[in-house]
Amino acid sequence: MADNDYSFPPRLRLKKPAEYQKVFAKPVKSSDQYFTLLAIRNDLDHPRLGLAIAKKNIKKAVHRNLIKRTVRENFRLQLNLGNIDIVVLARREAVDAPLESLRKSLEKHWLKLVTRCASCS
Repeated sequence: MADNDYSFPPRLRLKKPAEYQKVFAKPVKSSDQYFTLLAIRNDLDHPRLGLAIAKKNIKKAVHRNLIKRTVRENFRLQLNLGNIDIVVLARREAVDAPLESLRKSLEKHWLKLVTRCASCS
């Protein structure tokens, strides 16, 4: 087995509607042309990710799933996020963007959210 665990276990996911509502209630935001990320601090010792990729914005399921896979993979590779809950919302422009642009955008968002959430509560 490898030294690093590259899985995405259930403990790293937002699952219940109440968990999403908590993030939507009073978030720290980070936006660009591809994504809007909402984040709050949690009481756990690890970050959690929630995806809200709307059919209204991303029409085809193939594109929605590709964006979700890209976001999950990028999140999974981030080891220094701390204890925050993050919800990712995709914009229409994300469909036509190259995957490398999406990855770079997400990496900027992770850094921005970590610094902003460190200063809040």
